[in-house]
Amino acid sequence: MMQFPLRLTAYLAMARFAPKAALSRRAGPIQFVDAAEILHHDSSHPVSHERIGEINSERSPVVWIGGSEPLHHPGISHLVRAITQTGHFVFLETDGTLLRRRIHEFQPVPRLFLSVRLEPGVQRDVSEHLGPGAFELAAEGMRAARHSGFLFCVHARIHAETELGAMAGLIQYSLSADVDGIVVTAANGASNSADVGAEAVRQKAAEVRKLIGSVWWESFSRMVGPALNNQPTAARNTEESGDRLERESRADEAGVRIA
Repeated sequence: MMQFPLRLTAYLAMARFAPKAALSRRAGPIQFVDAAEILHHDSSHPVSHERIGEINSERSPVVWIGGSEPLHHPGISHLVRAITQTGHFVFLETDGTLLRRRIHEFQPVPRLFLSVRLEPGVQRDVSEHLGPGAFELAAEGMRAARHSGFLFCVHARIHAETELGAMAGLIQYSLSADVDGIVVTAANGASNSADVGAEAVRQKAAEVRKLIGSVWWESFSRMVGPALNNQPTAARNTEESGDRLERESRADEAGVRIA
């Protein structure tokens, strides 16, 4: 059974009481960080300590690290360690293909979630000559994370062409992999677009979230989407979802992992 960290639930609920002026793109309860903006391959100083200081000075309970594949950057483990040590929860998003190779650089601390991005309907493309494909590499990475004691979740992005049947299969696979959580978001900025097509994607994402089977992760997914797309509705959605999380955590705290 998937469990949502009780301490994170409390932090997100408390964050909604912060001054509205603090609910900006970077000061909201979920702060998105593009790894490429902080980690530089061709610099004598591969990690921007000034930027890390800015991140850690914010009151955001959650720092979601994504953008261009974070595991391509040599300094990613240093960045994650620098943020988790200051009390933030970190969700490190990756496509999973390099996870098994680099997992030894990280520490399985309660405030770190490895968020493996999986696409629905992707076949396991393993062949004797070509070796494991992206799906299998990601699956191996998740198994390595589990065996090493890491918390990890699956992040599924919903597109206009996404089929509900394929998403149901992906969620079932994720549950069979003993994930700690599932996050479902609308892709390509659909979280705050007035476009008719974007509304259809949002509705589809809402339907898929109901398949998660956890009210905590369903609510958290509603928070994450706007934050990842840097949309101004992130604060409003976070406040609404914070109310839900608070009510749900009070209703049933049994079996919830205290991180």
